Amino acid sequence: MGLRSRHGTDTVAIYASLRGVSPMTRPGETPFRYVFRVRYGECDAQQVVFNARYGDYADQAATEFLRAIGMDYRDLLERGLDNQVVKMTMEWQSPARFDEILCAEVEAVHVGNTSYRLFVRFVENETRRAVATVEAVYVMVTTDPWEKTPIPDDIRGKLEEGARGLQLDQSGTLGEQA
Repeated sequence: MGLRSRHGTDTVAIYASLRGVSPMTRPGETPFRYVFRVRYGECDAQQVVFNARYGDYADQAATEFLRAIGMDYRDLLERGLDNQVVKMTMEWQSPARFDEILCAEVEAVHVGNTSYRLFVRFVENETRRAVATVEAVYVMVTTDPWEKTPIPDDIRGKLEEGARGLQLDQSGTLGEQA
């Protein structure tokens, strides 16, 4: 079963039909990419990445995406703002194993009044084999008294523009890009 929007549409099927490109990606552009290597401690007794690690991976990729668009977390806190995950949905397509290099493609697929949604598509970096997808909903809040607040216009603009074409490689490979 896919992710269901409030309109009843299967969002994962829609994104898959677009070959991993979100509605905010323009034709010919690639989403922000965060490339990393699977570490031994992230694998379970079945010798594949433990399912809960994809939440960690999505959080790391989202943090780097936000940094790439100029939305550093510390700066956000200094403004008296924070964003909190209120929903995270994951779907797995195939296993990832120790020492594989994964690529997380990250895009904001919706920016609302007080919340935004990030879609993260994980693929094996070399073959582009689909591994998993994550959709996370974040709500903008004030840090005192921790209440929901509208997304400021400058942040909204950064989320909508995204970081298309940028890639951060933390896999330890030198000079290789997919």
